[in-house]
Amino acid sequence: MAAFSRILVPVDGSEASNNALACALRIAKDDSARLRFIHAVNELAAYLGGHGDPGEVMRFARQNGEKVLAAASAAAAAAGLEAEHEFIESPAERLGDTIVKDARRWSADLIVVGTHGRRGVSRVLLGSGAEQVVRLSPVPVLTVRPPDQPAS
Repeated sequence: MAAFSRILVPVDGSEASNNALACALRIAKDDSARLRFIHAVNELAAYLGGHGDPGEVMRFARQNGEKVLAAASAAAAAAGLEAEHEFIESPAERLGDTIVKDARRWSADLIVVGTHGRRGVSRVLLGSGAEQVVRLSPVPVLTVRPPDQPAS
């Protein structure tokens, strides 16, 4: 298995994201790799999905994102690892594009991303951020599915 030195982990606080985080921490510890956590918010999607004042929706999104990033950094510290993190606001960019752009900018050599394991109509209707990352990434992508999700 190749050793990785720069691991990018998109985090959102979901179970899928937390599974990917745990996996990335193990790899980083084994490879003595640097970690970078990102939490990206598509402003347009936040506005459309939110209720009420758009400014308030984005304030909530920022607060939640900072909490998620702090939790990921605390998990890294508890594992004896150093990590950097960033909250990214992307006005109209798809999540997969944002993640891959950051991976290129930071020179990541691995992306570890959680997947909800959606199939069929729900995957078609909701899309798959993990699938976008896999299709667009110039570096290996490790997708981590929920532990109770069978491989298809």
